[in-house]
Amino acid sequence: MTTWYLDGLRFTCTRCGNCCTGAPGTVRVSDVEIGALADHLGVDEDRFRRDYTGRLRGGGVSLGEKPNRDCVFWDRREGCTVYPVRPKQCHSWPFWSAVVHSEERWAEEAKGCPGMNRGALHDVARIDALADDDGTSDSSRESSPIASSRLSRDPG
Repeated sequence: MTTWYLDGLRFTCTRCGNCCTGAPGTVRVSDVEIGALADHLGVDEDRFRRDYTGRLRGGGVSLGEKPNRDCVFWDRREGCTVYPVRPKQCHSWPFWSAVVHSEERWAEEAKGCPGMNRGALHDVARIDALADDDGTSDSSRESSPIASSRLSRDPG
């Protein structure tokens, strides 16, 4: 398969919240990410798991949602309240393998994300690295870079 984004892709997060609000979703979190998030919030990991996560079928763990389906850490005035330590899945958006798989899928997702096709240019190596370990599946959870970086590697 030929990579359609050889010249790179533009993205800078506007912190609009479109990916954090609205339709229900799953934000997978690893044990390392749970530790970083709990530390950031000043709570122990057991309390964090109890108050902010839920179990997925198959045994994974996901962040919870508010009754209106917003991410549990989204605040309508402040935005993401855990942005410096957000999970890999959040950090790697929009460079998920399912999104960069085709130009058509990228264009479709860009309709709802004002940061896509604007801002910083990300090269093919960076995009491929993020897509290969995007946090959207259990297999990508083990090597979370949260302690070093949603992570300082910020595409946007």
